[in-house]
Amino acid sequence: MRRLLTTLFILLVVAGLTAMVALINPNDFRSYMITQVEQHSDYHLALEGDLRWHVWPQLSILAGRMKLTATGAPVPLVSAENMRLDVALWPLLSHQLLVKQVMLKGAVITLTPDSASLYPENAPIAPAGKPEPEEGSGWSWNIGSLQLADSLLIWQRNANEQLNLRDLNLQMKQDDARRASIEFFGRLNRDQCDLTVSLNGSLDMSQYPRQVSAHMDQFNYRLRASGLPEQGIEGEGALNADYSAVNQTLTLGGLTFSANDSELSGQISTRLGEQPVYQLDLAAKTLNLDTLLGLQLTGDNEARVQNQNASSGRPVIANSALTDHAPFNLNDFSGQLNLSAQSVLYHGLTMTDLQVKADNRRGQLTLHTFTGKLGEGTFNLTGTLDANGEQPVFHLQPQLTLVALGPLLKAFAVPQTLTGQLSLQGEVQGHNFTMNDLTCAWQGSAAMTLDNAKLEGLNISQLIQRAVTRTNGHVRAEERAERYSQVHQLTANATLNRGNLRLINLAGDSDLLALTGDGTLNLPARQCDVNLQIRVLQGWKGDQQLVRMLPSTAIPLRVYGSWHALNYQLNVDQLLRKRLEDEVKKRLKEWKRQTRER
Repeated sequence: MRRLLTTLFILLVVAGLTAMVALINPNDFRSYMITQVEQHSDYHLALEGDLRWHVWPQLSILAGRMKLTATGAPVPLVSAENMRLDVALWPLLSHQLLVKQVMLKGAVITLTPDSASLYPENAPIAPAGKPEPEEGSGWSWNIGSLQLADSLLIWQRNANEQLNLRDLNLQMKQDDARRASIEFFGRLNRDQCDLTVSLNGSLDMSQYPRQVSAHMDQFNYRLRASGLPEQGIEGEGALNADYSAVNQTLTLGGLTFSANDSELSGQISTRLGEQPVYQLDLAAKTLNLDTLLGLQLTGDNEARVQNQNASSGRPVIANSALTDHAPFNLNDFSGQLNLSAQSVLYHGLTMTDLQVKADNRRGQLTLHTFTGKLGEGTFNLTGTLDANGEQPVFHLQPQLTLVALGPLLKAFAVPQTLTGQLSLQGEVQGHNFTMNDLTCAWQGSAAMTLDNAKLEGLNISQLIQRAVTRTNGHVRAEERAERYSQVHQLTANATLNRGNLRLINLAGDSDLLALTGDGTLNLPARQCDVNLQIRVLQGWKGDQQLVRMLPSTAIPLRVYGSWHALNYQLNVDQLLRKRLEDEVKKRLKEWKRQTRER
């Protein structure tokens, strides 16, 4: 009996659907749908071909090619080869159409100036001021479900900027309170960049069009582009979004975001308009810029890069992550950035307790704070950027306090021949923030101090002592095994002028030696020419007269050539001969004076 009743029920359903299909022509609803769209919106719906029924597994109306076009627009906003309308059964019995879901396959959504509404020149002009959003019927959101499959979104804001979102798949389901669940997938291509995004969450349209709220439970993305790591950048996150049409604001709160092994959280708010204003308050537990920018080089690779650039005369640091891109449209918006990071990795350097505060006012960028710790030392960078002229203009004031110099040199593949704790305070300016411009075109000056300065591979005091002992057999020196030179503190004033770094008032001392001098470093060619006056204070033995004279004798030492193969020039013979002659003359004068007195 149960099977019989089930069979009869199925037969009744099939018979009812068959009768409805036979009695109701879906084309009768064509003009109704077109009229409803035009009455509740500024768009015209065009349906090509006949409408037909599809009864299984869902009662639907199938349509051929469709177009949705704004008033006066030459290009349709939405076009699709196929459209399916899932409809409710019971309203059809009273010849009413209730659409539960709209499904478009292979749709092309065009958001360009050509798809926007165009009104006649003599059309009425609305009063000035910002109009209040109208409480429309929300016809487009009264549909229970919207589905897009294998579609394309074309977005163009101006003639030179067009974005194509391909493989677009969207599923939206809405309840009676106009709260919707959303699933989205798309792929964005532009300028050899490929961005894949998928997300799922919920949408609150109960206050539409005045306000829209969204909660993204999770979004995933993957970005591939030239200049990025081979595996690209990928991650996931979550956020809450609130849009207010009255205040023209968009707020992203509760933001958590990962990029490879980096993590960010915080809030982003925007006041929309012709000149949008952004407020970014972000915090990071870890920011690994090496993996984000593809800077992971092995020691062999670094050596290979050094050798290649040494032979070509091109600076190794030109391969740094600082790109050749100019500041990106800073005059198109205003905004503030507050960023704090517990740990930042860049070129192998670990920066901790990073704090960044910046303020942009339509191309006038002020960097209030860029401070943190680097090893046992600290750094701070302040300055301004004017991006409104033909070329951007940077004015920066760097400050370092007891920052280890060795890791800095290693980070940019510069030989670690000089180490110590660097303190620096200066001012520099330039037009482009690229490594090539920094080493070739920037200008500025700084006062520098290097504590516990250590020059590896060259024992200056031993070099001078050996030269003196070879010249004069009446003096000898203590043998020392160190292959380095060290001073307690090395100070200098530096001037940078388009790739030439001039060092003046160079001075340093230790228990063993004291030095003064000046010199020039050619940064693009990686060449140096430094002239030093060295006094060796200890380690002399032999003739007492020479032993007393040598610690006060400044011996000239010239260090020059490539950073990778330094040369030196030491003229001891002539200096000592002249010094001895001066000493003899001095003693003769003293002897003559004493003779006269007698």
